[in-house]
Amino acid sequence: MLDERQVEEAAKAGSQFIVSPGLTGALGRAVIETWLPYLPGVATASDIMRGLELGLDSFKFFPAVAAGGIDALTALAGPFENIRFCPTGGIRPDTVLDWLALEPVLCVGGSWFVKPGDEDLASVGERARAAAALARL
Repeated sequence: MLDERQVEEAAKAGSQFIVSPGLTGALGRAVIETWLPYLPGVATASDIMRGLELGLDSFKFFPAVAAGGIDALTALAGPFENIRFCPTGGIRPDTVLDWLALEPVLCVGGSWFVKPGDEDLASVGERARAAAALARL
């Protein structure tokens, strides 16, 4: 979601949660008014503090690799010990377990299981199940 209109459309369409690449006050307030779970994108301490002001405690760390990777997430988590992250953006199958091993990481997001031009949903489903299984290793 990028703006309040999209939040309203998603809520009316029956969405069960909202994810956004970033966090603005207006967007955050619009999502909170829907009572839907919300995972806003953050990449800086200021982003996290903005979310904390809205009462949020879980965030999408995005773009994870471009924003400094595991070192950056670890540094950000230091002063914000009670929040949790879902890193996305540049996560790969060969690095996913490194991310999942971090205490503040609840889950990771990855697009490696959806390839450009995919039309075979069974193949996407197989790759998604394989990705989900990584968390159980």
